[in-house]
Amino acid sequence: MNKRKTILVTNDDGFESLGLKALVEALKPLGRVIITAPSNEKSACAHSMTLARPLRFIEIDDDFYKLDDGTPTDCVFLALNAHFDEGDRPDLVVSGINRGSNMGEDITYSGTAGGAMEGVLQGIPSIAFSQVCKDKCQNILDFGYDLAADVAYDLAKKVLDGDFPLGERKFLNVNIPPIHKDQCKGYKITNAGKRIYANSAHLHRNPRGEEYYWIGLPAFEWDKRGDEHICDLDAINMGYVSITPVHLDMTSYDDIALLKEWI
Repeated sequence: MNKRKTILVTNDDGFESLGLKALVEALKPLGRVIITAPSNEKSACAHSMTLARPLRFIEIDDDFYKLDDGTPTDCVFLALNAHFDEGDRPDLVVSGINRGSNMGEDITYSGTAGGAMEGVLQGIPSIAFSQVCKDKCQNILDFGYDLAADVAYDLAKKVLDGDFPLGERKFLNVNIPPIHKDQCKGYKITNAGKRIYANSAHLHRNPRGEEYYWIGLPAFEWDKRGDEHICDLDAINMGYVSITPVHLDMTSYDDIALLKEWI
């Protein structure tokens, strides 16, 4: 008799997010889904881990916990201690569905990607899902999470069927175009694009005259890398789901010989 599959789910938008709800509903037919999500939004927390204070799980429902002020990395790391027996592991870690894109160098900022990073560091196949929005103010209910949920089910099923194509410390970073599912052209395997960033910050004063800043959002712009691979941003712009393999080894191997000569 085959053991029932177990999926550990987290996100960086918080335990009440609609994307998390859509993801869980999509994955439930595939096995037992255990949810450990931050108690509040942790966008752009990257692969950060909380070391300077204790953390506490709060049970919301069966197999559903929020981690009080924890990050997605904390959620995955501590869930393996708190919700799994010694020697036991989930068959898959899924992070998302994030509201907003995680493409190009944004992967390094992303708490959604951070949850998947922790999964593969622990030796578990992992996928990060993000729903691209045309802009941060766009009502995501214009097109919903239906396409993202279908993609999550499809890719998770392939992994749980024993077909995860990546080696150790590599995860899939998946971005969903902001369109209805009947408009999607399919999947594209992509590289991470080259985002164009500005240094946008807005200075304000509170009623006491004290200064504070709001960090602005980067424009949805990118440069061509000049290689034969299509990048994640191009794929999304053309109406495809972008699937990018991400390797946690960020060594610039092309520069090792140069640095040996330089030093």
